Amino acid sequence: MSSGRIAIDREADWPRLALQGFLALCMLVPVTLPVPVLRVLVHERFGVSEFETSLFMSINMLGAVLAAPLVGSFADRWGQRRTILLWALVLDALCFFLLMSPVPFPVFMGIRFIEGAAHITALSMLLSIASTSVSPDHRGRALGIVGAGLLLGVALGAPIGGMLGHTDPLRPLLAGGVLLVVTMAIAFAFLRDSDLREDPEEPVSGGLMRALRTEPRIVVPLLFAFADRFTVGFYTTTFSLFLSRVYGLGPQQIGLLIAAFMLPFAVLSYPFGILSEKTSRVGLLAVGSLLYGLGTASLVLWSPAQLPFVMAAIGISAAVMFVPTMVLTTEYASDELRSTALSAFNAAGSLGFIVGPVVGGLISQSFGSDEEWLAGYRAAFGVAGGFEIVLVFLALPFLRVGRK
Repeated sequence: MSSGRIAIDREADWPRLALQGFLALCMLVPVTLPVPVLRVLVHERFGVSEFETSLFMSINMLGAVLAAPLVGSFADRWGQRRTILLWALVLDALCFFLLMSPVPFPVFMGIRFIEGAAHITALSMLLSIASTSVSPDHRGRALGIVGAGLLLGVALGAPIGGMLGHTDPLRPLLAGGVLLVVTMAIAFAFLRDSDLREDPEEPVSGGLMRALRTEPRIVVPLLFAFADRFTVGFYTTTFSLFLSRVYGLGPQQIGLLIAAFMLPFAVLSYPFGILSEKTSRVGLLAVGSLLYGLGTASLVLWSPAQLPFVMAAIGISAAVMFVPTMVLTTEYASDELRSTALSAFNAAGSLGFIVGPVVGGLISQSFGSDEEWLAGYRAAFGVAGGFEIVLVFLALPFLRVGRK
């Protein structure tokens, strides 16, 4: 398998950016394909508890958290990001096919764990390639279009999975595996990488700790990555339970509200990526995070008729901060540790996504009751939004250093 590393023109061009965004979309669609058939796919198929069923959506994130920093460090030492990406996609596809097999539940979950590690490996390599395939002046639009692809993939996966799994719950897994094989073939044929090291044959002694010692500010975007996915965990679980329990909304209405949040988030990531090239990334991150935190904390105050507009506004605020967070991660990391930093960014986000639903459930259960669930949800979303807001003020002194 050829390395695909060539000397490329690092000015931004649409074909290259579009390819990277399309690959990101294809990588993320399989993540949410199984969501609509989760009960039949796991609970009824294996006869396990609700808790064990929910672990299906968490254990792959655990695999991502553990694998991402290690793979990023390895990529910085070896330099073969495209090769790692291609083999990770092959492993990811194989896991999807194996999940269809009649295996015991522990083996099933072990495959899911490996699938999460393979997925985050491929995604981290794509982000690293995207961040170095353009000049630093155009990094915002490169990560913006990849980010848009990621979010569109997440948004499209669930409805497609629902249609495919209507008669057979294994079809979403089959579709996910096939899509990953196709994605690998497209990446093999068209994706190219560049190595910015002076001597590509010389391994680099990398590691997250070295990156943190070299530039301590890198911890700030990692914290925001955790906080952002932490709150997304509230949206995927606590918010859905709130809408059904308090307002009596059905799955279709809940799905539309999530879409009202996700679509502006995805569509506006690229424009705000371009804006981040022309203005302060720190300012965009701070303003977007404050608005996002305030919107999240206020969710229980709005009526069902008002929520679509509120969710769209929250999605816009999320788009304001999303790309600048990734851009700051790449700016604070040296070229030799770019893959390590972006892998740590993904690991921090995956950890937030694991912790968010758990914290949301504990808080809403602790402060709510059969008679007054609204108080529990008010406390839960207050914690989620408040965490985002407090982080802005705690991190601001560090963000102001360098004024990027």
